[in-house]
Amino acid sequence: MHTGYDMSCEAAVRANTFMKPVPSQMFNAIVPAPFGALGIRTAGDQLREVVYLPPSFDEKAADSAIAERSAQQLARYLRDPDFSFDLPLVDAGTEFQRKVWQEISAIPRGAVRTYGQLAKAIGSHPRAVGQACGANPFPLIKPCHRVTASGGLGGFSNQNDENGFHLSAKRWLLRHEGATAAPWQQQSIWP
Repeated sequence: MHTGYDMSCEAAVRANTFMKPVPSQMFNAIVPAPFGALGIRTAGDQLREVVYLPPSFDEKAADSAIAERSAQQLARYLRDPDFSFDLPLVDAGTEFQRKVWQEISAIPRGAVRTYGQLAKAIGSHPRAVGQACGANPFPLIKPCHRVTASGGLGGFSNQNDENGFHLSAKRWLLRHEGATAAPWQQQSIWP
C-alpha cells in the first residue's frame, strides 16, 4: 500500500542534506584573508555585501565584473591598509545607519573611536551606534572595526566572542592599519 510518504526524503532530512546549499554558492566571490576569508555578494552591477568568513571557506573566483572588481580591491586593502575603495555600493540601511557608517568612514586608518564618541558626535546613544555598526553590510569599506567599546574592543560584526573568530579578525584589521592603543583606555587593545 502506497501512503504517499517518501522514505528517501525522511532520510535526507535526517542526514541534513535535503536542499542544503553549498556555502560557496552563497557568494559571488570569496577572497582569502589572513584571518579567514571575505565573501562577496553582488546585486546587478553593485556590491551588496561583504561577509567575514572563517578559514574553512575556500577561495572562489568571481562570477561577474563587479564581483571581480570587489575581490581585487579587497585583496589590495589586505596588502595595503592605505588603499582607498572605489566600489559602487547598493543603497542599504536606514537613515540612522547610513549616518553612523558615514561617521565611521571619517575615522582615519590607525585610529579608533568608541561607540560613545560616535554617539556623541551624531547625537545618539552608544548601543544604537553599536547596532548600526553590526548591521554594516560593507565592512572594510565602511570600517566598523575602527570602533571599540570604552573598556576594550567591544563586539564585532554583531558578535561578542571575546577571543573567537570575529574579534580575532578585528584585532588583525586594527594591527594591519597600525592601531596600537586607545589613549582614553590607558591599555592596549591587544589581549
